[in-house]
Amino acid sequence: MTLWIAAYAALGLFSGFFAGLLGIGGGAVMVPILALLFAAQDFPHSEIMHLALGSSMATILFTSLSSLGSHHRHQAVRWEVVRQFTPGILVGTLVGAVIARVVDTTVLATIFTAFIAANAINLFLDRKPPPNRSLPGPAGLSIAGLVIGTFSSLVAIGGAALSVPYMTWCNVRIQQAIGTAAALGFPIALGGSLGYILNGLHATDLPPGSLGYLFLPALFALVPCGMIMAPVGARYAHRLPVATLKKIFATVLVVLAAKMLHGLMQTGQ
Repeated sequence: MTLWIAAYAALGLFSGFFAGLLGIGGGAVMVPILALLFAAQDFPHSEIMHLALGSSMATILFTSLSSLGSHHRHQAVRWEVVRQFTPGILVGTLVGAVIARVVDTTVLATIFTAFIAANAINLFLDRKPPPNRSLPGPAGLSIAGLVIGTFSSLVAIGGAALSVPYMTWCNVRIQQAIGTAAALGFPIALGGSLGYILNGLHATDLPPGSLGYLFLPALFALVPCGMIMAPVGARYAHRLPVATLKKIFATVLVVLAAKMLHGLMQTGQ
């Protein structure tokens, strides 16, 4: 067990750094690696992804707070934007859970993959939005939050994959977009964590140490290590040139799109 705890701790350090650097919560990094670690421990195949997603969501609850504190100290969190986004995001996470039961999520995930790939290309090319474009008012941000929350819930991806490109498209400086996305990650992770706990309470073949679809031994190793490294990543976010930061974020989006395409291909087989 000591070897697995060390592996979870190393993953926490790695994902925590990227959570702080890019405001992504670290889930894009954690989920596939946790799935591999759980499979190596012979966890029930049918529950591996649920456990990986649930444990990742719960970890993001804590790393987002750690990352958020550092971004806030750099005055990079647009709190008025967070307030206007959050109601839509909370409703969207619930809507996504309902839609997932009645709509083919493969179709939705395909659309989402194409969307984030297009955003990655825009960031790589550093295309500038028109200078007069800005964030909409409270109603518009609530609708944007609803869309972001819905897709985040449907495809189990942190909201930054959508919110950062959206905010930069509206001429928000990328450091502020990342800092604001770190704050938005908390309500998404909160709703997701509660959902995975409740949905897994009646599962009968989970490994010992599970709380619903949260695997607590992994969580207890991931959280402190992630919270240590998230502020480090956040500090680098405010030291790197804007063009460099955009290219790093675009690279992460490309990896994320590739991961989702791989998942779709596996599902189709």
